[in-house]
Amino acid sequence: MIPKKNKLFWTVVGLTLFIFLVYLLVKNLHSVEILINKAGIMGVIVIIILYGLFAPTPITTDPLTIISGAVYGPIMGVIISWLGNNVAALVEYYIGRHLHRVTNYKKIKTHLPFGLNRLSVDSPWFLIFGRLIPGYGGKLISIMAGIEHVPLVLYLWTSALTNFLGSLLLATGGFHLIRLVRLFKF
Repeated sequence: MIPKKNKLFWTVVGLTLFIFLVYLLVKNLHSVEILINKAGIMGVIVIIILYGLFAPTPITTDPLTIISGAVYGPIMGVIISWLGNNVAALVEYYIGRHLHRVTNYKKIKTHLPFGLNRLSVDSPWFLIFGRLIPGYGGKLISIMAGIEHVPLVLYLWTSALTNFLGSLLLATGGFHLIRLVRLFKF
């Protein structure tokens, strides 16, 4: 579990990064649009790779999702962020699989407090609703699923479902945020 000081620190870092990126995006919107049009498919590939690179870090990928919607529009933004979030989820699952191997997980699990050793991590309900916890829910559930060797097919469809819902909300929100900024010419 992440200590409260570290959780607060990374939350502030993520929020600051998000605000800074939105500021840069708004200030240089025309240049960004030209750059994206010139980058073509490579811009999309870079964003999806960034999701995978952020996966092992405590930094959330929500700002990338919002920016994807703002830059690529609501439909492409949802698709790009959904793909990116699924890549990140697979990286986190893979990390969990390896954590199981390098730790004495069975022994550690028996000593977990509050009955956490009895969690049904392979339950679709746990995988879906656990990922909906804001901030680190998705990362934590993905790593736990890897550690517990949740079947990959079960993990993939539950992750894809929640990633789609998150991408839909955040990417369309990012698109409308940029429209609002353009409307009021901040």
